[in-house]
Amino acid sequence: MPSADRLAIVLAAGLGTRMKSAHPKVMHEVGNLSLVGHVLAAVKAAEIERIAVVVGPDMADLEAEVARRAPQATCHEQTERLGTAHAAMAAGPAYADAPRQVLVLFGDTPLITAETVARVSAGLETGADLVVLGFETDTPTGYGRLLTTNGSVTAIREEKDASPEERAVRLCNSGIMAFDGRIFADILSRIGTDNAQGEYYLTDAVEIAHALGLTVVVETAEEDELQGINTRAQLARVEAEFQTRARARAMAEGATLVAPETVFFSHDTRIGRDVVIEPNVVFGPGVTIGDNVRVRAFSHLEAADVASQATLGPYARLRPGARIGEGAHVGNFVEIKNATVEAGAKVNHLTYIGDARIGAKANIGAGTITCNYDGYLKHHTDIGAGAFVGSNSTLVAPLTIGDGAYLGAGGVVTEDVPADALALGRARQVIKDGMGASLRTRFAAAKAEKAKTGDGG
Repeated sequence: MPSADRLAIVLAAGLGTRMKSAHPKVMHEVGNLSLVGHVLAAVKAAEIERIAVVVGPDMADLEAEVARRAPQATCHEQTERLGTAHAAMAAGPAYADAPRQVLVLFGDTPLITAETVARVSAGLETGADLVVLGFETDTPTGYGRLLTTNGSVTAIREEKDASPEERAVRLCNSGIMAFDGRIFADILSRIGTDNAQGEYYLTDAVEIAHALGLTVVVETAEEDELQGINTRAQLARVEAEFQTRARARAMAEGATLVAPETVFFSHDTRIGRDVVIEPNVVFGPGVTIGDNVRVRAFSHLEAADVASQATLGPYARLRPGARIGEGAHVGNFVEIKNATVEAGAKVNHLTYIGDARIGAKANIGAGTITCNYDGYLKHHTDIGAGAFVGSNSTLVAPLTIGDGAYLGAGGVVTEDVPADALALGRARQVIKDGMGASLRTRFAAAKAEKAKTGDGG
């Protein structure tokens, strides 16, 4: 089926008041991606290209997030919050041309997979008019129950309205549905507000479809995949589930996690084979790790590319724009920002490299700092291949250090250094014979005098 024949409506207008937040609920993050971003990614991966997102009033940040994650999507405002069916009605312009399928999803279920979305869609191709996505659970309290007869779903019963027999049903409603596009608008038009809340419930679509003689079937997924989020505690549980899946996936694809429960991934982390990740490593968004890399303990990476055979940490920090070449070493308490460390180069100790290039096989001594910011603008430092930068060097950008150049330890370097040259940027050492002993005598006498008067010691 051409993807243009399918429309996904993502309901994302909830405020999340139970989360005690000023932000729309679906803008909270799991794995450093918004909840709605996860859902949009699953829809796109299922090759459903038409997407409509229902937002609430004054949610410009949510609309901007939708534009970032799914540029082809349209946003539709639900001005009053009168239930899930009412929210779907707000997307009317998107389904006015009666697409062959209309899928309704929720923006607060970030663990939904593309495979599940595709299965729900495929259910309509086997003769169903409406597919409901459900899950089996041993703890159904609080969920709507899916009532079935001979394999067909006849109703969704909310717990407060269910009989004791219906409450014993373990097949529960996720809220996600797929409609034959030719009946979608008609079904919505038949949903009323005959309930205690006076709202339009999408769940009523099942009984309406059944009464019309339409075929309603159920697809199922794991309960964990369909978790919705209404509280911070639920957000934390879903984050934990996301991390468990990410760790398992990384190990299944050939990475070693020494202490998996201490490693945290982002939604887009890419890890090569034979990578070893030591305990307490955090991957922010946009990190790619090549094969045979070792990431030592307590390192933090964000928006960085690391080539094969490189070694990072312990306690390394790669900030956005860090590019680490093949076989390079970035050691303990080293911070790299918007800089390239080329193949075989070493930056091993207590160093800040920002807005710079470190040439292949160059060696950067402990305590080196690239002074890249003058209070107004950032400036670039270029260090050539095979250069040797002595410990405790201060490199004042803009600056170029030629290939093979040597910088003496403790220097403040403000001018370019030619290839193969030696630069000394420190003050000349002065020695005064016997002065050390004189100072000790004087300081000891002063200390003793203070001890007598009780002023110190």
